[in-house]
Amino acid sequence: MAAEQDKPGVEAGPQEELSVPVYWAEAKAALMGRDRIMAKLIPQIGDLHLRGHPDPFTTLARSIVGQQVTPKAADAAWTKLLAICPKLSPSQVIKAGAVELAGCGLSKRKTEYILDLADHFKAKRVHADLWSQMDDEAVIAELVQIRGISRWTAEMFLIFNLLRPNVLPLDDPGLIQGISQNYFSGEPVSRSDAREVAANWEPWRTVATWYLWRSLDPLP
Repeated sequence: MAAEQDKPGVEAGPQEELSVPVYWAEAKAALMGRDRIMAKLIPQIGDLHLRGHPDPFTTLARSIVGQQVTPKAADAAWTKLLAICPKLSPSQVIKAGAVELAGCGLSKRKTEYILDLADHFKAKRVHADLWSQMDDEAVIAELVQIRGISRWTAEMFLIFNLLRPNVLPLDDPGLIQGISQNYFSGEPVSRSDAREVAANWEPWRTVATWYLWRSLDPLP
């Protein structure tokens, strides 16, 4: 399912605002008009919607903190990280250093990942100011050069930070489970099956994916 840092398990930073995708209403109407499962599912979810996280560095740092841990553990580590880095800027993270970051409950590897992420941003080895103008695959290609950022994490970034409307994260178990339960009566689903179902969602695959996540976990 969506990264725990993109769900209530890890709270947003104090300066972070959540934005609504401008295409959401149009996408809902289109999906309900062409997909019988979405026509039933979307009204059941009600007025909830994807919540965007606008700061790129914060979004990626959250993704690293939330990797392979429970929501409770991720929340605790994130709260401690914000306590030592209230602005959560790359410079502030680098200044805190490995020892203080590890004291937040982060593993040695995650500490290295977050410091590497901060270094990429501070040294401008990533082009965050250009990502909004780049296509999805170009953004993914740049992000996966950072330690600790997989294709799946990059796709979550496209969804939750750049609010791209047509992302299909095939490595996400929640998407596959959602397709299985809603379209195949719980039977196993291959990536090919998922692509075939998702072809009907174009160009709103992000939105359909989000509703399938919500079908498994009602909290956004």
